[in-house]
Amino acid sequence: MSALRFAVRLTPKGGRDAVDGWVNGADGKPYLKARVSAPPEDGKANAALIQLLAKTLGVSKSSLVITSGETARLKIVEAAGDVVALQARLNALGST
Repeated sequence: MSALRFAVRLTPKGGRDAVDGWVNGADGKPYLKARVSAPPEDGKANAALIQLLAKTLGVSKSSLVITSGETARLKIVEAAGDVVALQARLNALGST
């Protein structure tokens, strides 16, 4: 088992839980745009993000960890599991 790291820009209180696809940031690095309806308090938005990503990627919530950016909009998420399958699922999310 190995892990895959990717950046996520989270919008809390975004009205609905959704992954909006890949975007290139000002620095040229790609990040996944996601929104959750949960507010950014007491870790609720982060928990909702983990749940959304688990559902989207077809993995368990326990295989996903926010490794940095817990209180920032831009977070680094680590997904444990089959890296090839995870990369394929992430690529399939497309870009906005």
